[in-house]
Amino acid sequence: MMKSNTSFPGRLTPIGLRGVLCALALLLFLVLDLSAGVLVAPTVVILSDKERTGRITIQNPTAKPREVDIYFSFGLPESDSLGDVRISLQDSNVTDTRSALDWIKAFPRKVLLAPNGSQVVRLVANPPDSLQPGEYWARIVIRSQDGAAALPLAGENNQITTNLNMIMQTAIMLKYRTGELTAKLELADASALQRDSLIEVMLDMANRGNVSYVGILTCRLLDAGKKEISHKKIDLAVYRDMKRRINLPFLPGDFKPPYQVEVLITTEGRHDIADKDMIFGNIINRTLAVP
Repeated sequence: MMKSNTSFPGRLTPIGLRGVLCALALLLFLVLDLSAGVLVAPTVVILSDKERTGRITIQNPTAKPREVDIYFSFGLPESDSLGDVRISLQDSNVTDTRSALDWIKAFPRKVLLAPNGSQVVRLVANPPDSLQPGEYWARIVIRSQDGAAALPLAGENNQITTNLNMIMQTAIMLKYRTGELTAKLELADASALQRDSLIEVMLDMANRGNVSYVGILTCRLLDAGKKEISHKKIDLAVYRDMKRRINLPFLPGDFKPPYQVEVLITTEGRHDIADKDMIFGNIINRTLAVP
């Protein structure tokens, strides 16, 4: 008689139990509520040679204590050849001449937040005397650690042997401004191409000022009669050179070729930033033909 290799349900072996518990641990990561992190305000800190101190408020919205560490990194929005933007944080060996990493301090740098508690963190800038006019940057990194949560991994006699700490991190921008400030953006190159049901707009931008160019980018897809087919509006921040890709859907309708894309870049209309903190700059209007 041929023996069957099929295992029927019964009690779990140590290997089977370990697999189930590892799957449970993975599920714990997948269902983690991201709102369990701390809240930070404001989301951008601006210091200057006239006001070298600032503050952020960190709030614990949970019912558990939170351990919070505050430190600094350097990282600017950067784009690849496809127009995708990312930010990579760098903690050491920063050579960028616009880095404020070495002369920004936070007090305190480690906080234990009570449940539903908050803490004010003071920021102090001590820049060198040789700073040239313009804007200097750093990232304030806030790392919060949840209380130790039991991770059920099986040891001898199926006892829990490991704890899991949930660590969450956010990074906000710090800008230090000195001297005469100029926001100026150049649209070095621009194109619009049709790809299936999308119009792909590629913009190659260069910052020609001495501050970050912060504004709004609007693209409108129009037909021959100036009838709008679709549009997109995004918040824009250009620190160095940047390439951005905007995909405009070609929506169905009674539209007539030839088609074109109107591009508008302006520092006006940012409602998330107070006027006193805005450095207003040039406006760019460009019309792109769609081949």
